[in-house]
Amino acid sequence: MRVPVTLSIYIGKKFLAGTMVVFATLMAIIFLFDFLELMRRGLSRDTPLGIIIEMGLLKLPSMAQQILPFAILLGGILSFTRLTATSELVVTRSAGVSAWQFLMPAFGIAASIGIFIVVVFNPLSAIMLSKFENLEAKYFKGSTSMLSVSSTGLWLRQQNETNAGKTIINALRVSHENMELFDVTIFIFGEHDKFVKRIDSKSAKLSDGYWNISSGILTAPGMPASARMDYRLRTTLKQDQIQESFASPETMSFWELPGFIRTLKAAGFSALRHTLYWHSVLSTPFLLCAMVFFAAAFSLRPPRQGKIGMMMSGGILSGFMIYFLSDLISAIGLSGSIPIIMAAWAPVGISILLGTALMLHLEDG
Repeated sequence: MRVPVTLSIYIGKKFLAGTMVVFATLMAIIFLFDFLELMRRGLSRDTPLGIIIEMGLLKLPSMAQQILPFAILLGGILSFTRLTATSELVVTRSAGVSAWQFLMPAFGIAASIGIFIVVVFNPLSAIMLSKFENLEAKYFKGSTSMLSVSSTGLWLRQQNETNAGKTIINALRVSHENMELFDVTIFIFGEHDKFVKRIDSKSAKLSDGYWNISSGILTAPGMPASARMDYRLRTTLKQDQIQESFASPETMSFWELPGFIRTLKAAGFSALRHTLYWHSVLSTPFLLCAMVFFAAAFSLRPPRQGKIGMMMSGGILSGFMIYFLSDLISAIGLSGSIPIIMAAWAPVGISILLGTALMLHLEDG
């Protein structure tokens, strides 16, 4: 039997309304707790209230992407339970419309929201989160990122040992295992960004407290280039600090990530974290559709059969189990134990298969 358009629109509106109510509620709660945490951090640094509010709002879109699957799940449970309790879905099914048919509007809405997240919302969220991290570094940490990777290689910034001026290090390639830079150019500046000297070398290796520069050529204003010599440049940087200074994947647009991943790999750094995040964003529409499966499976039980509260609790618990499973598999993928594509798509695939099995049992079992 073909589902009437009016019925599809009605069910779609109910599903969307339930999802938006749950989403708005979760966002309000998250903003409140995040604002209180930012207030706690800002009090000790006399951060203006306006900056704290701005930071809370800038971080909100990133949090929205994380809670959206739960909003779809809980909103679906809320709307389908209401439709079942009022016997509207019972009448619909008795008229010959299967659950697969009247759930199509919900699937369409979930998939559309997922595509919107990937294409439009994610780039906006990345820009806002990047601004949040800049404000956080300025007002809470007192420093900004020391590292940048581009098509011209790796760029590092560090303070000089006298804390007067700074040193800029550029390298075309990096050996991440022992933090050795290749094709290195080092620019040393004094106070007021006055150029002091430049060192060119084939390699520089990070040791405890020093950059060991092999066969470097020293150039300074008003002086001829010196012969090749070995130099030791003092530094406070550690290998872990350098790796952690990369821009987090959440601050980069879905469209920018593939190019940045290629640049990271060309520079010699691991791009597992960024690759995993890119695939996770790409899988969003499928994950949201899987949440519709779970919402329906745990809320279409006829009221006369009882145990409605238990079924709803099971649906909510399943959402947290999916979240835990996703985090666990992601951690395994980042360790290199399984392919990164499997780590990103396995939770989605498992969710869809389990949701389909539950729906088959509910409808045909």
